[in-house]
Amino acid sequence: MSAKQQSKLTSLCLVGFLARASYALARTPVLALFAASLGAQPEAIGFAVAISTVTGIFFKMPAGVVSDVVGKTRTLFVGLLVFALVPFAYLLVSSYQALIVVRFLHGFATAIYGPVAMAVVVSIAKDRRAEMLSWFSSVTIMGNLIGAPLGGFLLTQLAGSGTPSLVHFHIIYGVVAALGTASLAIALLVLIDQWEEPSEQKRTLSAVWRKFKTGIREILMDRRVLLSSNMEGVQNLSVGALEAFLPIYAVKICGFSAFQAGMLWGVQILVTTFSKPLMGRLSDRRGRLPLIFWGMFACAIPFALIPWFQNYAVLLVLAAVFGIGEAIVTSGTAALVADFCSESNLGSAMGTFGTIFDVGHAAGPLLAGVLISWSGGEDFRLSFALISGLLIAAALAFRIGVRQEPVRS
Repeated sequence: MSAKQQSKLTSLCLVGFLARASYALARTPVLALFAASLGAQPEAIGFAVAISTVTGIFFKMPAGVVSDVVGKTRTLFVGLLVFALVPFAYLLVSSYQALIVVRFLHGFATAIYGPVAMAVVVSIAKDRRAEMLSWFSSVTIMGNLIGAPLGGFLLTQLAGSGTPSLVHFHIIYGVVAALGTASLAIALLVLIDQWEEPSEQKRTLSAVWRKFKTGIREILMDRRVLLSSNMEGVQNLSVGALEAFLPIYAVKICGFSAFQAGMLWGVQILVTTFSKPLMGRLSDRRGRLPLIFWGMFACAIPFALIPWFQNYAVLLVLAAVFGIGEAIVTSGTAALVADFCSESNLGSAMGTFGTIFDVGHAAGPLLAGVLISWSGGEDFRLSFALISGLLIAAALAFRIGVRQEPVRS
């Protein structure tokens, strides 16, 4: 890899960090508190948190297809424009209904940016795609990780010992806008020479529609792509469930403090972040299929064991092992999908991949919540065991349906 390519990838990582930090700052824990301050009840707060993910479910795949027609870099900048401009709309929000509209629009940021950013990384990284995707993913995870505590810190500093006011939330969303604008500015500086110049024919509506049908047909008819994407989706289902209910289990059932509960989640994120590049490099060199398969077991086993223990040290170890499993699976799945696809349909593939990812993330908390309710609301063992079973079933389906490593260019 040339120094110029390495520089572009480093800059893309910085862009991803700022964009994701901006988005995370807008989401947790500020969003729920903002909705509550506007009079929203718990179910309405949950809807406000989920609505942006719903945007991704419906629009990530079309965004990926459009990127293959008009160019990945052009589409990337559209996503970054949403990161930069939509947060300013939060400054006008004074009702729950307005917040829902802005959240839906803000969801287009990740819906457009997510699959296209991965496609751009793949295009630049070439034969080191899994390693570079892992670095990119790890840096964006760090952006997600820093956004939440930054939001809590800012809100605490602004409100002091009192109740946060509308002005306090507007100030925080001003910071969200600043971070998003910074990511756009850096991308303009480093990727301006990366513009693809599609032919005029490719820019017509009929060409876009033909490309959409061709790309989606190729992706959806390829069981290898679907099974590989499904691994990420099911694994992310467990992440969503853990994100929602590990804190509740730690505080309500085990009696730990909220800080200790946050540390459990933080350990998992940190282990995933620092393990991903190593696992990506191993995936590039040793092959993706065995790592992804066994990585699902590394997620499923600690996930199922968590509600059986109330010792904090044991829970820390289980969270860390789950983080390693997540790193193993997610470092290889996106690269494997890219391996199976032609360059012309790479955006479509990443869009499909991102859609399945979002479905898993949205379904995890909902499924876990229903199962926990059926178990009486306080017994997490059955629900976690059933979700763990889904991970193992997905791994077995993957093992049966994807038998050969793709030929990588």
